[in-house]
Amino acid sequence: MSRRRHIFISHHHADDAHVSRLTQMLGRNSYEIRNSSIRAKPANQRRIDEGRISDQTLKRLLRMKMAWASTVVVLVGKNTHNRPWVDWEINKANQLGKRIVGVFERGGTDNDVPDAFKDYGDALVSWNSNNIIDAIEGRCDPFENPDGTPRQPDSNFPHTNCGGR
Repeated sequence: MSRRRHIFISHHHADDAHVSRLTQMLGRNSYEIRNSSIRAKPANQRRIDEGRISDQTLKRLLRMKMAWASTVVVLVGKNTHNRPWVDWEINKANQLGKRIVGVFERGGTDNDVPDAFKDYGDALVSWNSNNIIDAIEGRCDPFENPDGTPRQPDSNFPHTNCGGR
């Protein structure tokens, strides 16, 4: 039986392939993701690079797409922490009261975690479908290192430890 969830995947656009891998991996576990995030198609990216789409327009579009989602998933890869739009999306998700789940891409490191996620993240998990699903569902709020070992949350607000995981 498939479980469908509406999520917004915040990511560096160079990591678009990881977005597809994440949805495919979860799909193999009967977990259907309806992703409302924006992908940088070449024509769209060119218009952005040329300044033909204002930041205000992008923010309005991102707010609308994020409002539809129940959870914001942040893909944490090697350049995620340098992306101002990822930080903006995390801050906006917090303002909208969305659950914010970080997922380390394969090869991601602790240094890649965005500052805004450190302030507002609800769970941070390795590239493991069961842990990702549990975090999206809110069954537990684990904080893991990229290798899946437990870690302490970066923020000061309380989190559960998911039964010692």
